[in-house]
Amino acid sequence: MTARCSNHSISVGETVIFYQLERKAVKNINLRIRADGSVAVSASADRSEEQIDRFLTEKADYIQNALRYFSELEQYRPQPKQYVSGESFLLLGRSLRLKVLCGSPESVSSDGVYLYLTVKDKNDFAKKQRLVTRYLDKQCRQNFTEVMDKTYLKFQKYGVEKPTLRIREMQTRWGSCLSRKGIITLNKRLVQAPLNCIEYVVLHEFCHFIHPNHSRQFYDFVAMMMPDWKERKEALEKQGRYSC
Repeated sequence: MTARCSNHSISVGETVIFYQLERKAVKNINLRIRADGSVAVSASADRSEEQIDRFLTEKADYIQNALRYFSELEQYRPQPKQYVSGESFLLLGRSLRLKVLCGSPESVSSDGVYLYLTVKDKNDFAKKQRLVTRYLDKQCRQNFTEVMDKTYLKFQKYGVEKPTLRIREMQTRWGSCLSRKGIITLNKRLVQAPLNCIEYVVLHEFCHFIHPNHSRQFYDFVAMMMPDWKERKEALEKQGRYSC
């Protein structure tokens, strides 16, 4: 059967929910709420619109909560940087205010309060972006490596070999572990979080060398190694809704 799409809406109280209905060969009525705020429903041709509307009415609270979440997420999504004085950059839980200076040599440094960016041409966006990105990447490598080295000392007695650190941009996770290959990957954005949150993510991934899945034994082991892991995890969630 060829899929057919059409636009519909239902009213729940004072709220109108718009959705796109796709007719296709599926057993159940399926609901999907996208990050852009659109609502998608798929159902077979023998499902009446009344059945579908009744299904969505029953799911109205869930739909509205999801739409509210994505709306808030978009509201607080970081805007593209312009690399001008006054902008803020998060580093290890601290908000650093950018100061763009004209001079040579071109460099980036910080005193823990300000992020000083020195360039020959203050209007050279590409150069400013490159210098700041290089500085933040260096902070990632330096701080993540220090935490990895420190955490590894706790796992040597369990026969864990020192893993390889990879750093990259990740859309949904703070970190991941390939236990069989001995690789821990950390999200570049994690460098924005406080140091104790970075320590939690690294330890979480190290624990996967002992317990590969998220079993009860895994979390018992995490708690033994880091009794306050839940508090650190809660603090980390303020930085963004990613998983480990």
